Amino acid sequence: MAPGIPAAMERPHFIGIGGAGMSGIAKILTRRGAKVAGSDSKESPTAEALRALGATVHIGHAAGHLADDATCVVVSSAIRADNPELVRAGELSIPVVHRSDALASLMEGLRAIAVAGTHGKTTTTSMLAVALTELGLDPSYAIGGDLAGPGTNATHGEGEIFVAEADESDRSFQKYDPEVEIVLNAELDHHANYASMDEIYDSFETFVGKIVPDGTLVISADQAGAVELTRRVRDQSALKVVTYGEAATADVRVQKINQRGLTSEVTVVLNGKYLTFTVSVPGRHYALNAVAALAAGVALGIPAHNLASALGKYTGVKRRLQLKGEAAGVQVIDSYAHHPTEMTADLEAMRGAASDARLLVVFQPHLFSRTQELGTEMGQALALADASVVLDIYPAREDPIPGITSALIIDAARAAGADVTAVHDKTAVPGAVAGMAKPGDLVLTMGAGDVTDLGPQILDHLSS
Repeated sequence: MAPGIPAAMERPHFIGIGGAGMSGIAKILTRRGAKVAGSDSKESPTAEALRALGATVHIGHAAGHLADDATCVVVSSAIRADNPELVRAGELSIPVVHRSDALASLMEGLRAIAVAGTHGKTTTTSMLAVALTELGLDPSYAIGGDLAGPGTNATHGEGEIFVAEADESDRSFQKYDPEVEIVLNAELDHHANYASMDEIYDSFETFVGKIVPDGTLVISADQAGAVELTRRVRDQSALKVVTYGEAATADVRVQKINQRGLTSEVTVVLNGKYLTFTVSVPGRHYALNAVAALAAGVALGIPAHNLASALGKYTGVKRRLQLKGEAAGVQVIDSYAHHPTEMTADLEAMRGAASDARLLVVFQPHLFSRTQELGTEMGQALALADASVVLDIYPAREDPIPGITSALIIDAARAAGADVTAVHDKTAVPGAVAGMAKPGDLVLTMGAGDVTDLGPQILDHLSS
């Protein structure tokens, strides 16, 4: 039986309740019986889903939305100090709790798996959630995206396992005390919070140091940052380290990955035995995510062959190479990729899945700081496409940085030989892309902002 509700979480108020991380915690609390309320900037399917569970969701931010009897106010790092509900919480002396602390409180008393890395967290967490559910273990989980099958990013299960996506962007993953951690990779990103790779390593070392005694670190044997992190933490006492990947030295060694259209067949060597299973999403990086999930489940004592079979039931996460539809012989696919490594991986995966198709990309850069640091690499990644449309930068939580625009990416892409068009008016994109596309083409909308909204619009234009 899963634990109940922490006292501070009996009547929580979430500012930004519709966000991926915030909504997941709110869903779990409502299912545990808490009286959940919150606000978000706009209506959304997530807001409706929360209301269906019994939560009160206000649209817009106003001091009056915060009930006087709220036991806490939950915020993420994106909430600014002048938010009227946050200001009102201070006036009422209502405790303010960071999202990560709220999630940590939900994990207490459970066998937690925390999934971290610069890329791949959502996919790997989702794979574990689906596999453990398929095996009848009824896990709780909190994920940064909606599963394609259950259609939700979080649930409260009655089992003893809690699977959580652990966010390194603001160091909040250091709040958890898991039995098993997965580190998929470690790269420099989130430039507003990290100035160097040394700071990244320090942060991940702190995260690894939170594993409970006799717990397990599952970590990539292939990615350079993960290999360096392994070197730094191997001397920690009472820590089991399990490496996975294609490297000959990996404890869980990937012998072969065969891509078959939009699926992959993976063969691993685990404890001297060969194990082959299917991953129902394309691309080498997704196959390696599945191997990480396999290794983590085995670390909890779950039989490998059972896990391998259950992992085959995973059908994807929304926005992770999600097929949005087909019209006029053109498939439109959505990708959350916004870092050059992610962009390259997804573009290569699509190339492998349909090598004869023309690949057209609609890319929306995410954050001014990321574009400032990685704009050249983003442009180079776009050279893998046959043609690209690049939108203006999606600011999210950031203010503009003078001189930093999408032109940095476009110039780098053209220097790499890419066919790139700048479009500043987002409403013009669906018609422009529909005019470019021919039967047999693949269109990929890419980025962490609202570029995802364009997929259905492109399909409408193709159908007309």
